[in-house]
Amino acid sequence: MKKTVLLGFLLALSMILSYIESLIPLSIGIPGIKPGLANLVVVILLYIYGPGEALTVNFLRIILTGFLFGSLFSVLYSAAGAVSSFLIMLVLKKSGRFSVAGVSIGGGVFHNMGQLLAAMLVVETYAPAVYLPVLIGAGAFTGFITGIVSMRVLPYVRNILR
Repeated sequence: MKKTVLLGFLLALSMILSYIESLIPLSIGIPGIKPGLANLVVVILLYIYGPGEALTVNFLRIILTGFLFGSLFSVLYSAAGAVSSFLIMLVLKKSGRFSVAGVSIGGGVFHNMGQLLAAMLVVETYAPAVYLPVLIGAGAFTGFITGIVSMRVLPYVRNILR
């Protein structure tokens, strides 16, 4: 029961972070670049509970925020990014060779790559691939910030759960 309540709270928190993120005017001429605030919850869940809970909360957030604040396309792009991001974070974490920040950086980069792949499939052209270098840099930067914050927050969350 306690775990279910906490997961519900973290789902709500990730939805709030997604909404806040949508209000941040971060426009550098390339669509899809966001700070990745909601990924903070995913990274923490991955380290606290494991992949099942992290994946469940992430997909519930994508579906709920997509239909509350976005569109079918936002759900499609978010899901593509989330699958790519989650798979690489899982691999990097299981390897034991990366810090929380390293895992988060991988997640940020692959999130953008997953969204880019989805965009190329939707528009049926490779033209969006010209944004790849900028998206990799943006994903690495935002993933680093999310990873550092996650590293700082994790000990407190673990302490609360004891």
